[in-house]
Amino acid sequence: MDYCRDPKEIYERSFSVIREEADLSSYSGAMVSIITRMIHACGMVDIHRDIVASARAEDEGIEALKGGAEIICDTGMTQRGVIKKFLPAENPVLCALDDPGVPDLAQEMGNTRSAAGMDSVSERIPGAVVVIGNAPTALFRLLEKIGEGLDPPALILGFPVGFVGAEESKEALISNTWGLSFLTLTGRRGGSAIAAAALNGLAVEASGRF
Repeated sequence: MDYCRDPKEIYERSFSVIREEADLSSYSGAMVSIITRMIHACGMVDIHRDIVASARAEDEGIEALKGGAEIICDTGMTQRGVIKKFLPAENPVLCALDDPGVPDLAQEMGNTRSAAGMDSVSERIPGAVVVIGNAPTALFRLLEKIGEGLDPPALILGFPVGFVGAEESKEALISNTWGLSFLTLTGRRGGSAIAAAALNGLAVEASGRF
């Protein structure tokens, strides 16, 4: 079969196609890199139309990563998508579900394990970069914790996916009244690959490594 076998060529051609097909002229600097990697992760060149970010979200994320901020992922799928060689300060990458007490905590809370995971890592959330790529309940619970007085993370990359709660959780993030720094994709689309790609784009900009 005739197909491209050179990883470097595949990578370069892919990013060339994205530049040709996605109009990112309204973005500048780090956001171009971040969105390009998000498109590369999902193959949908139109997602940039549905991206919403707080003012200076990318700058605040880059500053946090350079300062050694921990990266807290909602699931192992999201965690495994983080390319550690890009991280500027050997930043720890944690999965909120790794605590063995999470299933019992979820039962006690009457909520999902993903939501309970946010509780299990709550002490590490302030100043961290939180990456949510799967469960809307994780994002809802994070916002609840902040509403209860938890100091916020440096940045929330909120990309839960699905048909129940995904759109609503992201709208809650966008309309928050606490001045949170965030980047999200409105609607049902999202997922761990897109979430990790957004983080990787930030890390590349923070470290200058490609």
